[in-house]
Parts: sequence; structure tokens; C-alpha cells
Amino acid sequence: MKILIDFFPILLFFGAYKFYGIYVGTAVLMAATVVQMGLIYAIDRRLQTMHKVTLVLILLFGTLTLVLQDDRFIKWKPTVLYGAMSVALAVALWVMKKNFLKMLLGSQLELPDAVWLRLNMAWIAYCALMSALNAYVVMNFSTEAWVDFKLWGYAFPLVFLVAQGIYIAPHLKSDEPAA
Repeated sequence: MKILIDFFPILLFFGAYKFYGIYVGTAVLMAATVVQMGLIYAIDRRLQTMHKVTLVLILLFGTLTLVLQDDRFIKWKPTVLYGAMSVALAVALWVMKKNFLKMLLGSQLELPDAVWLRLNMAWIAYCALMSALNAYVVMNFSTEAWVDFKLWGYAFPLVFLVAQGIYIAPHLKSDEPAA
């Protein structure tokens, strides 16, 4: 159910874009994201910081896209979001000496500090790569190609998350007693 909630705004955006164009697609994305955040709040009774940032950026860049009738705004939103995440994680780690991933997930996962450090650095690199990749597609391809990239580009986070799972699996402590 949770995975369906995560993907339904982009799927609705893609469908609306294919039938009605970028501006209707953008309005649908904005509305679907508001509904998505409402569902997440109803389930969890809170929104994480990332949810709030995503919602604000979609509403801000979506509004600019619709009001100014300029699709560049909605296309640059992922670049800004991923870039901000990469910078925030890097500044937290190297300037503030804090590992935000461990702060956010440390109560759910017990991992050695070295593993948390490598995960944080992997997230910094991944977000920087995704920011640069989106910027490249925005600058060098049509809106149609960008929309296709957004839909099929969801393979990148899935592969990244699976790779993380494989990486951390040996470091997780088992709850089962040894035989």
C-alpha cells in the first residue's frame, strides 16, 4: 500500500501529461501530491521533513509553471530537490559533524558508525548524480523526453535502495538467538 502511495502522483502526472499536456499534468501532480501527503499524514500522524520539502517544492514550482505558463519550472524541481538534499547531507556531515541518516533512521536500524558514514556519503553522491542527471535531461531534451525520463527514471532510486539493502544486510543484528 505504501509503495502505491509513493508512486501515484508521478503515475497520475504521466497519464495527465500524455492526454492533456504539461500544464494539466502539473496541476494533477500538485493535487495528487497534496492527497498523497494527506494519506501519509493520516497513516503516520506526521510528515517527515522530506515530505514537507517535496510538497512545498512541488507546489511552488508547479504554481510558477502554471502562472507563468513556462514548463521549465516543473522540470527543474527535481534538480533543486536533489541538489538541496545532497548539499544538506554534505554540510551536516562535514561542517556540522552530524550524520542525518543515522539521526533519522538510527532508532530503526542498528548499524556500525562506519556503515552509517558510508551510507551518508552514498546518499550525498546519489543525490548529486540525480540532480545533475535531471539538469542534463532538462537542458538537452524535449519536455516529452523529460517526462519519459521522470517515469522510467524511477528505476534509479529503486536500484539505489536495493543496493543499500544488500550493503547493510550483513551488518544488521539478528533478533533470533543463536542455536
